[in-house]
Amino acid sequence: MGGNLKILLVDDNPMILGMLRHELAELAPVTTAPNGKAALAAALETAPDLIISDYNMPEINGRQLIEKLKTRPATSRIPVILFATRADISEKLRGIQDSVEDLVEKPFFVKEAVARVKRVLDKIALEKMAREAPGETVLRGSLAQMNVVDLLQSLELGRKTCSLTLTNGNEHCELFFTEGQINHGVYGDLKGDDAVYKVLTWTSGNFQIDFEGQSSQQTITRSTQGILMEGLRLLDEANRDAESNE
Repeated sequence: MGGNLKILLVDDNPMILGMLRHELAELAPVTTAPNGKAALAAALETAPDLIISDYNMPEINGRQLIEKLKTRPATSRIPVILFATRADISEKLRGIQDSVEDLVEKPFFVKEAVARVKRVLDKIALEKMAREAPGETVLRGSLAQMNVVDLLQSLELGRKTCSLTLTNGNEHCELFFTEGQINHGVYGDLKGDDAVYKVLTWTSGNFQIDFEGQSSQQTITRSTQGILMEGLRLLDEANRDAESNE
């Protein structure tokens, strides 16, 4: 889903810069900058869809970069993910959570960091689709572009209130969200958590998001993140059972 999005990656450590660029290139085109000053110039020249920056850099640190971006109309709305140590997050970055999409604690596992970046990219992609269809309250797409797990995480991260319709051949599922949390689900005779579990593995088919769709029913017993974790646990358990029976 990130193919039409652009990332600007900022870090003064060439090793980390190269490692992250290699991994993130699987998600979207990546431009790099070795410091905050170069990043600001690059963003002003060609605005990226997402900036990923280290916090502790010389001259202009990550927080100062965000502040400078916010003062310029062309860059004020660019989403930012900031990498920082636990000490810096707790001591120097208090209150900045509302200004960034995510704060990733260093040191980090690359796989986990890339997964968190992907969640943000998917959310940005959905928001970009909405902006490119002004006046439309319904977004349609393919699950080959964004699978069910990614969709649910994106709607949660974006705190969306909407209905999500999933179709795969003759199969059909309706999920309803309030502020990013699934409150109701229907899949044939199944309702609630079981309806969500049924579709988590879908990677083909289509989706439709209706931002005017709502339901007052509350059949879901977990948070969106909780139901994803439990659904993936059940899937992993079923796979292990199938392997042991072979």
